[in-house]
Amino acid sequence: MRKVVVGLFVLALSMGTLISCKEAAEKTKEATEEAGKSLEEAGENLKDAANDAVDAVKEAGEDAKEAGEQALDSIKKAGEDAMDKAKEMGDGIKDAAEETADGLKKVAEETKDQLDN
Repeated sequence: MRKVVVGLFVLALSMGTLISCKEAAEKTKEATEEAGKSLEEAGENLKDAANDAVDAVKEAGEDAKEAGEQALDSIKKAGEDAMDKAKEMGDGIKDAAEETADGLKKVAEETKDQLDN
């Protein structure tokens, strides 16, 4: 009888150990699945963040290109304005030179007329 009781005790202990091991294996499996899901979510979040960064860089590049084009347009307009002003000044100087030349011719003619008289 003693052997039977010891056998039952060993059997009960073995069953308890087997059940505990089975529960531990299930919990390990669940933890592994949750870790896998967490890693998958983290990977998706990193992918989304990388895509957002790429989009931001593209947008910044487009903004810089647009700003560069505006700067070039401004420089071109400033150059054209400077050329127009220089032309106006040149025309003014030309007109003044012509007026001076005409004035000198007139004075020369008047002086010649006075010397002839």
